[in-house]
Amino acid sequence: MKESIQRAFAFLQANKSAFSISHEADSYDYNAEAIDLLGNKVEAEVGVAFFLAAFSAIRKAPARAGMLVMGDMSIQGNIKAARSLVEPLQVAMDNGARCALIPGENKRAFLEVDTDVIDKIDPIFFNDVKTATFKGLDLN
Repeated sequence: MKESIQRAFAFLQANKSAFSISHEADSYDYNAEAIDLLGNKVEAEVGVAFFLAAFSAIRKAPARAGMLVMGDMSIQGNIKAARSLVEPLQVAMDNGARCALIPGENKRAFLEVDTDVIDKIDPIFFNDVKTATFKGLDLN
């Protein structure tokens, strides 16, 4: 998780002018703490979620309510597909999620998801960080 957050932060710093947040991004101090509560050392793919959260805080634009954010990113901003959709979407549905931001590379894997989950969680597919960011914000 630490490396995933570091990659997302490096991408944010390198591309803040492309997202028109240069001045705002420079006026914040950033602190993130990741704690493995279960002690199982399972990798966490949180790059896109961290970027979206940081961007949301900087722009003071809330993320969509009840949204699960999946996928990781490289330091260049390339999107990495999620390893699995079935378990995270089931857990998200059980906890009240209404939509899920899913990497485009996982479209085929979405067919493996149970129909009950598909009925309750709207998928929002994305192929780049900019698209994920703007689709993930509640701009209504």
